[in-house]
Amino acid sequence: MLRGIHPLLGPDLLHALRSMGHGDEIVIADGNFPASTQGPKVVRADGLGGEALLEAILTHMPLDTYAPAAAFRMAVVEDADRLPDICRSYQSIIDRLAGPFVVAPLERFAFYERAAKAAYIVASGERASYANILLKKGVVRSEQD
Repeated sequence: MLRGIHPLLGPDLLHALRSMGHGDEIVIADGNFPASTQGPKVVRADGLGGEALLEAILTHMPLDTYAPAAAFRMAVVEDADRLPDICRSYQSIIDRLAGPFVVAPLERFAFYERAAKAAYIVASGERASYANILLKKGVVRSEQD
């Protein structure tokens, strides 16, 4: 155990977050997402849900304030205006831990394209549909800033 580190951040996920730089992206993928065939390194988080992982990650990782959008969700196929309950929950977690960021929808294949360029994909055990979220890492400010 380490002090001050969220208990759900295992060594692989903690290494992934620490290895990322400003502007790098990470995906929290639901259980149906084709994580292993997208290209980026995959961190397994079987048994953990998307909400818990998002909270653990955002406890330590800021979102990018320099980008027009820093959080993206996969839009529902055939009903892009529908907002699944899990995505509402993701928005609440972001509001609480990261500030005023809107989770922007991306069409399914546009989400896959962006995920393929991410630094890491976290393959969760989340069972809700459309529970995929992509986060762009921001700058960790020093106390002198």
